[in-house]
Parts: sequence; structure tokens; C-alpha cells
Amino acid sequence: MTHTPLRVAIVGAGGWGRQHFRVFSSRQDTEVVAVFSRDRSKAEARAKGAGARGYDDLDRMLELEQPDLVSVCLPNTQHFEPTLRLIGWGIPLLVEKPLVFELDEGRRLIDAAAERELFFAINFNHRYAEPVRRAKHAVAAGDLGRLSFATWRFGGEGGADSGPHGNLIETQCHGLDMLEHLAGPIDAVSAEMTDFAGRGHSTVAVALHFASGAVGSLVGSYDSSYAYPSTHLLELNGDAGRVVVTDTVKRYEFSRAGDETRQVWEAGYFADRQRAFEATFDAHLDALVPALVAGDPPPVPAAAGLRALQLAHAIIRSSREGTRVTIPPGQSS
Repeated sequence: MTHTPLRVAIVGAGGWGRQHFRVFSSRQDTEVVAVFSRDRSKAEARAKGAGARGYDDLDRMLELEQPDLVSVCLPNTQHFEPTLRLIGWGIPLLVEKPLVFELDEGRRLIDAAAERELFFAINFNHRYAEPVRRAKHAVAAGDLGRLSFATWRFGGEGGADSGPHGNLIETQCHGLDMLEHLAGPIDAVSAEMTDFAGRGHSTVAVALHFASGAVGSLVGSYDSSYAYPSTHLLELNGDAGRVVVTDTVKRYEFSRAGDETRQVWEAGYFADRQRAFEATFDAHLDALVPALVAGDPPPVPAAAGLRALQLAHAIIRSSREGTRVTIPPGQSS
């Protein structure tokens, strides 16, 4: 059965907005009908590539275009007010991470969307990397046995100024989401941070305890380089096997306990989509668009963004107070 393509409006004409435009304008099941930016010339220039219209008035765009989905990709620190306005329109939403920086704002967004029973998704696209999908399958199939530890390390250059905890909230939110996605709820954290570079707590190390009894760690940094090999490493270790994911999309390795051989996945010569980090967004939409059309919940709900923020604030509190902080699964710190 064929469906009329979803009419998509994109809010944001910056760098990651370019990725949103690329994906939605290239799919058969979606069409870009409008682009919003505070700079109308940027909105019009971007929209022109899909024969769409550019706007600098958000409400006017929604009133005239009546989109089926709004995709929000604004600067990281500017998510709250526009997202709350969009929720008020009752239009299905996909937002970029982080959800917001403050817990009270995150709760307001989730509660406002829940009152409207609104389709409200967040783009934790790391979940859709091929190595991560394989890791999720291995855990679900019991190939690792009982998990004993899970670790995440991710370091690169700092982004735009987004406050003293920008690295933790806007980038390591992927790690917090990923560790719970694969290893289950985190129920306690103990953290150390450094601001030696004089631009906030740009490197953080966290000891984790999972509700299952497993332990783990997260190391995240803006004092590193994305040019380094293995700048990202994810490891899951169980009593029956181990999984290692390198650079999110680059390599998946599985080893059985006691076996000196490994199973390794790497993208083949023609497997460009599996090799490209940006294409994890394409894969996310492969699940999101059918869910929206079918009236199902989003595959990655915005509540996952609030959960990552709750964990981040528990980590901040742990570092500030020099203590272990417990976190009831799925609840605020």
C-alpha cells in the first residue's frame, strides 16, 4: 500500500539542519514543504533545493503549510521555547539532542506533549549504527550472558560555547542513552570532572552502577580530537562473551569467553550507507516514518532525552558534592 508522502517542515537552517533537509528531501515517503530560520535568506536558500518555501515566522509557517511532521534542529541551547511553541500546535515532532539543558524545562516539554498525546521523538541516532544494532541483538539473544560491565569513551574537540556542562549534556547524552539502551537502567553514579582548559567541565569521568548489578564507566571529553583513531569506544562484557564497537559505525567485534577467535563486522566496499555516521539518521527515519504513519509511538521517544538529562544532572551533582548519587530508574535525580 502506498501513502501520500508526509509533509515535513524543518526548523533550523544550520549545519545539522542541512542533514535534516538532505534526508527528508531524498526519501520517497516524505517531502520538505518549508524551512524556518531567523534569517529568512538562509531559510529560502535551503528550501529552494526542494522547491519548498522559506520562513522567518514560525507560526505563519505552521498556519500556511500544515505539515504532518516538524523536524527541529536549532542550536543546542535554544531548544526550549520553540519546542514548547510547536507542542502547542499539536503537530508531531522530531527534535535534535539534547532535549534541553535544564530539568524543569525538560519536564515541561514532556508533560505538555503527553497532555496532547503527541508523537514526540528525539534523534538519538547512535542507536541506528549497524555495529550498535548488532550489539543490541547480541545482548537480547543472550550471547554475552550476564553483563558484568559496560564502558563508553568518546572524545573530540569542543563545540560552540554551551555552558560549563556542554560536553556532558549535548554530546555525552549519546553515551548515557546508549549505555541504558544496551545494559539497562543506571541507578547510581560517581563523577569526576576537570576544567583545566578554562572553558567549563570539558572532560568528565563517571563510575556507573546498573540496576542489574553490573558496573560501568563513561569518559567524555572536549579536550581530545575526532581525528584520533578509536576516538569512540563502546564495550559490553558478560560472563559468556564481549562486544566492542569502535567509532560508532566503523567496527563491531564479538568474542566468546574462552575463545581466542573473534567475529568482526566492518562495512564492505559498496556499503557506503553503513559506513557513514550521517546515515544513522537515515536509518532512524526508516523506523520513525512508518511508526508515525501507522499511529504508533516513536521508536526513540523524547522521554529518552529527558532520561539522559536526568542522568547528566545526577553526574553534575555527584561531582559538585563529591558523593555517590543514586537515581531511581526512569525518575528524576
